[in-house]
Amino acid sequence: MTPKKISVTDKSRLSILNKDDTLYEIPLNYLRDECPCADCKGETILFKTIRPAKQNMSTPGRYDIGKIEIVGNYAIQIRWKDGHDTGIYTWEYLKTLASDTGENLSHQYEPLIK
Repeated sequence: MTPKKISVTDKSRLSILNKDDTLYEIPLNYLRDECPCADCKGETILFKTIRPAKQNMSTPGRYDIGKIEIVGNYAIQIRWKDGHDTGIYTWEYLKTLASDTGENLSHQYEPLIK
């Protein structure tokens, strides 16, 4: 899934048009709430799972995109207007989010080492 065009539509959805002309749309609030970074989802280090701190969901700019940058040939990094910019969204993860949008699933990560 390599995109041909990435844009924000209606200030509420990220639209991704792929080279094969398939279109994926993800609500910005769902995209931000499912940020895959360690600050948002936690991580496993030295056999211990570290859970993220509870986030302030009403921070101004939390659901507004300031900038989108391509990371290699596999992902995008989004700078949100609240200053958060550590999440790297792979093409596959974006496709998963787009297919799960209607179900509003929460993507929690399993510990890497059990």
